[in-house]
Amino acid sequence: MSTLIEILIFLVQTLASVYLLAILLRFLMQLARANFYNPISQLVVKLTNPVLLPLRKVVPGLWGIDLASLILALGFHWLVLEILVLLKAGTLISPITALIWSLIGNALYVANIYLVSFFVIMIASFVAPFSRHPALVLIFQVAEPFLAPFRRLIPPTGGIDLSLFFASIALYVIRMALNGIAGELGVPGGLLLGSLPF
Repeated sequence: MSTLIEILIFLVQTLASVYLLAILLRFLMQLARANFYNPISQLVVKLTNPVLLPLRKVVPGLWGIDLASLILALGFHWLVLEILVLLKAGTLISPITALIWSLIGNALYVANIYLVSFFVIMIASFVAPFSRHPALVLIFQVAEPFLAPFRRLIPPTGGIDLSLFFASIALYVIRMALNGIAGELGVPGGLLLGSLPF
């Protein structure tokens, strides 16, 4: 593979991962009923509105779930996978295969977003427990829907909130299962967007 192709693959993966992050954050923000007046929320809205608003005219929400964001994330991941495979192998994969890979990739990306959020929350609880920084506020709001069931099952003990620990374990198990499925389906390593090294 030539250096030029490698650079192009890197640029596509990096830029596409950032935009897919914005799309998935838009979905998670809607799911969490996060504050859309937060400056970071406003940035996410501005990045995603040009494509999302027209799509919403065709794909309505369902039970408070922003289906348009999910379909946009799936379609975008599918398109990027086709481009990456074309650049790496000089061929396209079947649309059904790309769609299945995209489903797994988006699920992994969401799990990774939550894992990073939990790590930030844990660090912030020690170094800036009362911070109202917009990024921290948004992270807390986005993480809450996933953490809430664990908090109900495992209430704080001795002032220590163990829900983060058990929620993180659950996410690692989900990630292992999804990575196992991806391996069984022959998804090339490092192809899916939003992968984490841990």
